[in-house]
Amino acid sequence: MTVKVLLVDDQSLLRLGFRMALDSQADFEVVGEAGDGAQAVSMTRALRPDVVLMDVRMPVMDGIEATRRIVAERSPARVLLLTTFNLDEYVFAGLRAGAGGFLLKNVPPADLFSGIRAVADGDSVISPAVTRRLLDAFAAHLPDPETGRSASGDRLARLTDRERGVLGEVARGHSNAEIAAVLGVTEGTVKIHVGRILGKLGLRDRVQIAIFAYESGIVRPGTNRHV
Repeated sequence: MTVKVLLVDDQSLLRLGFRMALDSQADFEVVGEAGDGAQAVSMTRALRPDVVLMDVRMPVMDGIEATRRIVAERSPARVLLLTTFNLDEYVFAGLRAGAGGFLLKNVPPADLFSGIRAVADGDSVISPAVTRRLLDAFAAHLPDPETGRSASGDRLARLTDRERGVLGEVARGHSNAEIAAVLGVTEGTVKIHVGRILGKLGLRDRVQIAIFAYESGIVRPGTNRHV
């Protein structure tokens, strides 16, 4: 399959560099380039890419707001954010807006390619451990656990006890294999539980599962356990 990619960055030289890299791969097709978030939204609507490779800081409209609007329009495109600094606060906001993950702009080409492919397949390019560190680092941006628990109570009630346990393990940064070992089930069973959690809570990926768990108070920032 060919993955259609829309490049979004206000620096034309960076777009050129990414285009040259992606053109070296037979399964990528760059369908367009945008210089700001507003263009990204309209071009995503018109070109229907599989992945939008989105810069965070741009004029007119930044990548966070553009991501939010693309997701709000229920576009099938997945957004992969690009940032200069690891654990950038804007990246956290972008994940909450619905982005499928983030990469640093100086990412090696092989990691860029695998990241785009993963996002196109509906996965996240952020490893579980990095997800946990990201959320812990920006714990101050999260609501008070009691407030979050109250606001999320109705949605949490949709989950079984086992699904709540899996949700907590995902937020703690454990892979499916690690969760299977902890719970004494098969990895396939864990995948089924993760899929049901996504469906019941109306979430897109494991990143949003982790964010929901932190916001609802199931997992406390700065700890390695869920409550």
